[in-house]
Amino acid sequence: MASLRKSVLITGCTDGGIGAALAEVFHEKGYHVFATLRNLSKLPRTLSGAANVTPLNLDVTSSESIAAAVESVTKETDGRLDILVNNSGVNFPMPALDTPIAEAKALFDINFWGALAMLQAFAPLLIKAKGCLVNNASANAISPMAFLSTYNSSKAALATGSETWRHELKPLGVRTLTLITCAVRTHNHLKTPRLQVPETSHYYAIRDFIHSILDGRLQNNAITARQYATKVVREIEKGSTGMVWVGTSASLFHWVWWLSPKSIFDMVIESVVPAQGEMAKVSGKKKA
Repeated sequence: MASLRKSVLITGCTDGGIGAALAEVFHEKGYHVFATLRNLSKLPRTLSGAANVTPLNLDVTSSESIAAAVESVTKETDGRLDILVNNSGVNFPMPALDTPIAEAKALFDINFWGALAMLQAFAPLLIKAKGCLVNNASANAISPMAFLSTYNSSKAALATGSETWRHELKPLGVRTLTLITCAVRTHNHLKTPRLQVPETSHYYAIRDFIHSILDGRLQNNAITARQYATKVVREIEKGSTGMVWVGTSASLFHWVWWLSPKSIFDMVIESVVPAQGEMAKVSGKKKA
């Protein structure tokens, strides 16, 4: 017999991340949670054995894996899904000039194409439930932080796609939220792929700085994944739609982006990832 509880499927529920925190908050609010990830052993213990939590092995780049997830959800909910959260994502720091195209395409497959594939597969369930699509984009979508161009571009594609899907899905009764996520303290830096800056790179002299961009230091003063998840679930439940800024200093960052001249905004970006400053240091040492 299908559950009468509201249901939510969340991708990327690895322990210590945003997806797991969202799953825990939704579960506490009485939802039937489909917690998905590629490696089920990385699901938090609080979720792995909990009632009304269904762990699912899911790879958003695999059509077969997605189809299996649709079948599992359909059996348990009578073909309905109230909320789909596209949260899966990967990142790596690397100068654009040195980024392997194959690695860049693989990142896009997860961050953008995976979200679209999930939407297409679960659309019938969302439409039946008059449900809600949630896409976790990033402030990087509009913040050109140096050495993160592949990630920035994938999140820009997701944000634009999500807002376009919002217009397309509204006539079908499906609401869409585009999360513009600012800094959140997670364990994501522990799983960041480490690509080596080649010796032939123009940026080889600052390779240690580039590798350190995603080592977790930018999140030291950020809000917790739990705080973030609580805010997001609140926005979903109150019926929000469109772009929702959430994360550390999200409101302030939103207004800086919206109101500041480009030169001021560039200064803010440089203060976070001081690429020009690091290169100037190297140049100064060479001259000396």
